[in-house]
Amino acid sequence: MDWAGFGVDLHLELDATGGRRAGLERALRAAIRDGRLPPSTRLPATRALAAELGLARGTVSAAYDQLVAEGWLVARVGSGTEVSPLRQAPPPSPARPAGPATPRYDLRPGSPDVGAFPVTAWLRATRRALAVAPATAYGYGDPRGRPELRTALAGYLGRARGVLADPERIVVTTGYAQALVLLTTVLRRTGPPVLAMEDPGLPFHREVVRRQGGRVLPLPVDDRGARADLLGVGALADVAAAVVTPAHQYPTGVTLHPSRRHALTGWARDADALVVEDDYDGEFRYDRQPVGAVQGMAPEQVAYVGTAAKTLGPGLRLAWLVLPARLVEPVVEAKRHLDVQTEVVGQLALADLITTHGYDRQVRTVRRRYRQRRDLLLERLGGWAAVGGVSAGLHATVALPPDGPAEVEVLAEASARGLALAGLDAHRHHPGDGPPGLVVGYATAPAHRYRAALDVLADVLRTTGGRG
Repeated sequence: MDWAGFGVDLHLELDATGGRRAGLERALRAAIRDGRLPPSTRLPATRALAAELGLARGTVSAAYDQLVAEGWLVARVGSGTEVSPLRQAPPPSPARPAGPATPRYDLRPGSPDVGAFPVTAWLRATRRALAVAPATAYGYGDPRGRPELRTALAGYLGRARGVLADPERIVVTTGYAQALVLLTTVLRRTGPPVLAMEDPGLPFHREVVRRQGGRVLPLPVDDRGARADLLGVGALADVAAAVVTPAHQYPTGVTLHPSRRHALTGWARDADALVVEDDYDGEFRYDRQPVGAVQGMAPEQVAYVGTAAKTLGPGLRLAWLVLPARLVEPVVEAKRHLDVQTEVVGQLALADLITTHGYDRQVRTVRRRYRQRRDLLLERLGGWAAVGGVSAGLHATVALPPDGPAEVEVLAEASARGLALAGLDAHRHHPGDGPPGLVVGYATAPAHRYRAALDVLADVLRTTGGRG
């Protein structure tokens, strides 16, 4: 019998001044008083604790008896000795500044409905994967990631997204942000890199590049997607890489036009530059078959980035890079020095989920749900508000009239009613440079609150006069 066998992890500093028994009593009182031994915690048997502390069993028994008499402990026949359930918890820690309150209704973009995570399928996949995983899987491994997952991804991406993927050229990362960090780090080898990033786009991603020493230039977006025809000329003459969302531009929701796809890959070939393809929600197209990845057109010019954040959940922290041959070793080296490798158990489970087609089933399931949510958004707002973007993804834009209330006023009114929204202006490289609007995430809210959230949004727009 040992201390750990009781589930108690407690460090006792014994001060033998006045005797060992008195020292043990003081140490136990202190542990109870400061909360390290909470009420109703079962203590080790006297024999076990005596062996752990190098004391006589009689000394420990006498200390327990004294603390029982004082009310610190309770001796229960057949159950051993416990901390008294009546002991008060330690005083609360000093209050910390309150963080942002959780909104009652959440229509912010960028997150799936995490309540749709396939818990049962994931548990089964994890059990199957761990049952056959070699012991070496739990040690240090290839920074590129587990071969099981890279092989599964190569097959899935080729089949579902038109990506030309060799397992040897796939690097598993801890999310999209880390993939962007790795690519910027590699581009920085010859000096501070200049990256063109879509305008509007996600401000956080621009900050990720800047913090890695990159310089960011705006790449305008119109109704045909990113203005790839501007790359290589004027202010964008010295760009080393262009970061784009071709399948479903974030946040405008447009798809990159075929002529722009050819312009993008042509520029990358001619300039020996890199296209970073962020395929964050490419599986979610509702009116037609999803458009294939740009990477399939020019695999040596495109670094493709996919993620499980939208199909499963961002909490998994699993994403993947499919790299041009020349970037594999530099990215692997950067990954090795960043965090050595991505966690393994999730990789093994995802590999099993993909190979058993559980991943496909999950994509189809949530695709239907998100299509229904988008249809409901159009039903509630589409009659009198301009809802933008193709029928795809997990978000849409809602235009605000140029002569109507300021975007910040609409957001403030929504916040006052417990509704969290995102403004289009905050996504611009230079706020104020474009028309006002909202970016509405129709996947974020739990299903049982989504309709109510849309009702609040509609009322906010009516109240503020923010009809597009």
